Parts: sequence; C-alpha cells; structure tokens
Amino acid sequence: MKKLITALVIIVVLAVILFLLGPFYVLTEGEQAVVTRFGKVVSTNTSAGLQFKMPVIDNVVIYPKKILSWDGDSQRIPTKENQFIWVDTTARWKVSDPLRFYESVTSLSQGYARLDDVVDSAVRTIISENFLKEAVRSSNIINETKVVEQVQSEAVEDTDQLRSLTETQVTYDTISKGRRELSNEMFSYAAEFTAEYGIELIDVIIRQIRYSDDLTESVYQRMIKERNQIAEAYRSFGQGEKAKWVGRLDNEKKKILSGAYATSEEIRGKADGEATRIYAEAYEADIEFFEFWMSLDSYKKAIPNLPKTLSTEMEYFDYLYSPAIGE
Repeated sequence: MKKLITALVIIVVLAVILFLLGPFYVLTEGEQAVVTRFGKVVSTNTSAGLQFKMPVIDNVVIYPKKILSWDGDSQRIPTKENQFIWVDTTARWKVSDPLRFYESVTSLSQGYARLDDVVDSAVRTIISENFLKEAVRSSNIINETKVVEQVQSEAVEDTDQLRSLTETQVTYDTISKGRRELSNEMFSYAAEFTAEYGIELIDVIIRQIRYSDDLTESVYQRMIKERNQIAEAYRSFGQGEKAKWVGRLDNEKKKILSGAYATSEEIRGKADGEATRIYAEAYEADIEFFEFWMSLDSYKKAIPNLPKTLSTEMEYFDYLYSPAIGE
C-alpha cells in the first residue's frame, strides 16, 4: 500500500513538473505554428486550439495566417524612353507554407526583407521595360474626352471667337497596357520568386507615380508655353477689337466734324450775306463817312504791325494826314 501511494505521489509530482514546463500551447484563429526540436522542424499546425509539444526540447514559432501588407520605398526609375519617375508600390501577402517559410526566411522581419528585394526588383524591371504613358495612364479615355476652353465674355459671338482662337487640338498617344496591367505584370514577375519562400503574394499595386524634378520642370515649361500662347491669342483678339472700335470712333468723329463744318459754313455764309447787306446800306446812307470809317478800321489793324513807315504820301494815308480831317 505504501509503495502504491509513493508511486502515485511520484506520478503526480512528475505530472505537475511536466505541466509547469509547458507541454501545451494555444493557437488562436488566424495563427499557424512550426514546432522545432533542436533546430529541426518536427511538425506544423494550422488549426486553432490547444496543441501539444514536448516541453523544454520543443520550440514553437507562430506565424499569422491573415493577409499582411507590404509598403515599399519610393524608387527613382527610368522608363523605356529614359524619363525618370518616382514609383511608390504596395503589396498584400501571407504565409502560405509555414514549413518552407521557416526554412527559408525564419522570421517575419526577414520575410519583409525578402519582399523588399523581390518586389522592388519586379517594379524596376517592369517600369524600365515600358514607356512613361503606360505607367501614368490606365485607359485611353482621355482621347475621347473633349475639353472646352472656358472663356469669359459678355458677347456670345466674342466667346465663340475667343474659344476658336484658344482651342488646341491635342492627341495623346494610345496606350496598350496601362498602369493596371503593369501592376499585374509586377505581381506575376514577383510571385515566381516568393513561392519558394512559402509566401503567397496576393497582389502588387502601384500606389503613386511622381515625376522627377527634371521631368516636372519640362512639364511646367510646356504648360507655361501653352498658357502664353492662349494669352497671346487674347491679346491679338483685344488688339483687333480695339482697332475695330477706334475705326468706328474715327468714322463717327469725321461724320460729326463734317456735319459741324457744313453747319458752320452755312451760318458763316448767312452772316457774310447779312454783313454785306448792312455794309451796302451804310455805304448808300453816307458814302464819305463809310469810306472814312473803313479806313480807320484798316489803320487800327495794319499800323501796329508796321515796324516803320518810310512815306505817308500814299492814297492809303489820306484820312490820317489830310488837313480836312481837323476841320
């Protein structure tokens, strides 16, 4: 009896020690594990629940089963026509084979490092093999879109004329792939290498493309040139409208001046006729006085403009020096 009790105590003590050493581990939903013993893989578990392992000698490495995201650094890459652009990509992936993943990369951080190499290489390869238009556009809808220049003018005919002057016919090159197809090619290229690491690559997406500084400057210069051409069209149109209105004003001015001149000549003719009539009546009333008065009026206008008078023995000065004047 004593031996039986001793054996039971020993069994209980060993069970407690075994339990304290941790013979069990728990996998939650979305987790998978690789069990290693002295560095060698002895089993893999992908089901959630309570799992057994040999205490002390077994080590459990847990990996997520959920989809993970990978964000790469922006890369400055030349296109097929040697135009440099900055490409920013992202990808989704998961550990599909925990055994192969453990044997090839071991940890998640190393898995991200492998993805950096593989996906970045795929991005550089695909971008450098295609033209810039394929990377920045996803469809040819831009060639079907008609852009109407916004023109501000009070007159409808001026608006149509200005629009015709500033309208530019731009035809964009037709793309054969587009950005989405390039993303698919990057995915296909990278997926061939990730499978050997126990990684299932779900997709690769081009998140953003930016022009490099030199390419951006050339785009700005082209835009400035287009805006300057439109501004010059506005100036030319304005100068033409100015000339048109100046011509109208000149014609109106000439018409007004011509009418005024005709009216003034008519008034002057009537006034001259009336003056002639008055002179004639005055002459008939007293011929001698009339001649005397006209001579004095002539002296008043002519003599102040004569610097010197050499002789007064002229008929013109008769009324000025005649002795009969004082009588």
